[in-house]
Amino acid sequence: MDIDEAIASLDLRGKVRLLTGSALFALHDEPRIGLASLKLSDGPTGVRGAELRGGVIACVLPNATLLAQHWDSGLAREVGEVLADEAAAQQVHVVLGPTINLHRTPLGGRLFEAYSEDPLLTGVLAAAYVRGLQDKGIAATPKHYVANESETERRTAGMVLDEKTLRELYLLPFEIVVEDSSPWAVMAAYNNVNGVPATEHTELVEGVLKGEWGFDGLVMSDWFATKSTAASANGGLDLVMPGPGGPWEDELVAAVEAGEVTEAAIDDHLRRLLLLASRTGAFGGERTWPTGLPAPDSEIRREQLRRFAAGGMVVLKNSGALPLDASSRMALIGRHALDTVAQGGGSAGLRPPHVISIADGLASLLGPGVSVVDGVEVRLRYAAPKILTNIRATTYDAAGEVLASRDMEIAELAAYGGWAQGAASIEVSGEVVLDEPTRLLVGVRGFGSWTLEAGGEEHSPRLAWADGIVEEALLKPPHWTTEVLLSPGDRITARVREASALVGLIAQPVPRPPADAIGAAVRAAREADVAVVVVGLTDEQETEGFDKTTLALPGEQDALVAAVAAAAKRTVVVVNAATPVLMPWLDQVDAVLWAGLPGQEAGDAVAAALLGHVEPAGRLVTTFPRTDAEVLPLVPVDGELKYDEGTAIGHRAAADPLFWFGHGLGYTTWEYGTASPSTVDGMVDRVSVEVTNTGDRAGREVVQVYLRPADEPVRLVGWSLVDVAAGETARVDVECSARVQRVWFDGWHPLRGGEVLIARGLGDVRVTLPAGQG
Repeated sequence: MDIDEAIASLDLRGKVRLLTGSALFALHDEPRIGLASLKLSDGPTGVRGAELRGGVIACVLPNATLLAQHWDSGLAREVGEVLADEAAAQQVHVVLGPTINLHRTPLGGRLFEAYSEDPLLTGVLAAAYVRGLQDKGIAATPKHYVANESETERRTAGMVLDEKTLRELYLLPFEIVVEDSSPWAVMAAYNNVNGVPATEHTELVEGVLKGEWGFDGLVMSDWFATKSTAASANGGLDLVMPGPGGPWEDELVAAVEAGEVTEAAIDDHLRRLLLLASRTGAFGGERTWPTGLPAPDSEIRREQLRRFAAGGMVVLKNSGALPLDASSRMALIGRHALDTVAQGGGSAGLRPPHVISIADGLASLLGPGVSVVDGVEVRLRYAAPKILTNIRATTYDAAGEVLASRDMEIAELAAYGGWAQGAASIEVSGEVVLDEPTRLLVGVRGFGSWTLEAGGEEHSPRLAWADGIVEEALLKPPHWTTEVLLSPGDRITARVREASALVGLIAQPVPRPPADAIGAAVRAAREADVAVVVVGLTDEQETEGFDKTTLALPGEQDALVAAVAAAAKRTVVVVNAATPVLMPWLDQVDAVLWAGLPGQEAGDAVAAALLGHVEPAGRLVTTFPRTDAEVLPLVPVDGELKYDEGTAIGHRAAADPLFWFGHGLGYTTWEYGTASPSTVDGMVDRVSVEVTNTGDRAGREVVQVYLRPADEPVRLVGWSLVDVAAGETARVDVECSARVQRVWFDGWHPLRGGEVLIARGLGDVRVTLPAGQG
């Protein structure tokens, strides 16, 4: 049965039924037409599956900005291929990624899963990622369409921006992806765009996406984003997620019967859904899923993920301290060294087979040559437990009868969207791992009425959920703790009623005063040849659902770095964060390695980069401000966030940043020689330049070409990668995109004239030429 026959065989109610999800991450099947249920999964940094917490074990890749720092479309395609295999192993048809919103301001909480501040770089990398997925039969879903650059009030906020800004910046990555890789789905955002919800924006969905660009795929809503029935169905939305329920179903049938929506519109939505199903093997024949795919902890995957992470790391500063001398006595300092953050928070998060800490990664190579010292506290909220074993979760019905019981690796699970959904109460327990009696901070996370038993004590905290905000329940649940004296083998048991979203146990050492932690770090630094201090952010700052209020490192990390730098012979700082942070200690340290959120192989990748086993050849994809005062605001005023800066964001607006977009030192030095541009119709088509590796190591250079017009902001127009042996010279050809050499006013117009900048980042321009030369 083909698509048109299938549509004709269904009545109105049968058609509409298929246009809302059947579950949190699944669609309805329809045996009458041979349609199987499609499975969907979040996917920017790994394929999580249907469980929000504690689901299948899957690869945790480096975060999107770290991957983007390679500036390598070939690597982006390889990432898509890995994710396609991960999806196929779980029989997932549709991956909800890539995230291609821009880094409008570094305060954005969700930037870790979006590529960059630049529309061209973002679009080119995303298109390659999409091709990697879809060439293996897995649908990609570029998101969130459109102008979805902040998380504050994200379900209700209206983004206000002129058409020039919308076209030249925020629509451009989607335009590139649609035209260059033909994604099979696109996700519409939560926010309004100039007063109209993105899920019912006829002009942007029907007019631009489906009409002007010729997108033939399916437009789905972000989860719970659809705010209307007839307006969204008429505005171009094809699928409401999740389900069952929502504003379509019976309401959409009634809207058609009342003449508010035509049945032809319903047929078009269903046609796009069946085309998606056909492309992914869920319609028109049974899909055969591959077997024998590499496991998430297989050596082939571990090698790929180490390379993805290490090669994209950025050397921000280096006064000869990097790469490290493996024979040196090294003090490794900081909470992030021991508890390395592999991934951000929110829907991108998943369950890895392991996370290699930086301490373990360096110790595996250096053995006793490195001493490890914990640092200051970095979290305001307490994380899931790290010192529990024999963890078990059990669900009960209203009569107290057991519904299900599972052994768990972590004492945390989702009461919504997982196996525990619908339980009247949930019990979580675990045995503490201790060598001797110790006072621990124990407690619970998550809304509900709790009973906690630990060390012979019983407590009954109630964490009330008054406002019903999903983000608060799932992404930033409240916690309650108390100090308890526990002995080896003691068990902590907590039971919760009226649970919402995420619930879990807390079992942590009692925090040390910052002065004690800093004192221990200083003593270790004095005895070492080099101190490596690892600082960073956590999923409290880098998360879906919430934006940052400052770029400062949390806790007393800045004081820790300054104290170590004052005491150590040499100080190297590793920053375990995806998005810019303030660095008041920058002039006091010898080197800084920007490590991102490196995924499950984090520690091995950082160790390889620090020791020079892999060159950290990454280049920044976001401009680093010097102070909080330099960043654009994110808080809507009266429900609106105005993009008054227009197209002048990031490097297009920067004057004297801490680090420029495109910056990265690598481990060698470069000299640029003669250069020549060629033009077509007055626009720069190609630039050719000689580059010489003047250092004593082989290295990778990212040759960047910018256009600085007379009356418009500077913009990236092209780049090229080249690997050059020490002392060798290579001629590099850089193709320049016409898509960013145009401006919008009542249509597209070519942008001619100005200067061509050939650079190692905008802070290190090597050659300047007139744009008209050649």
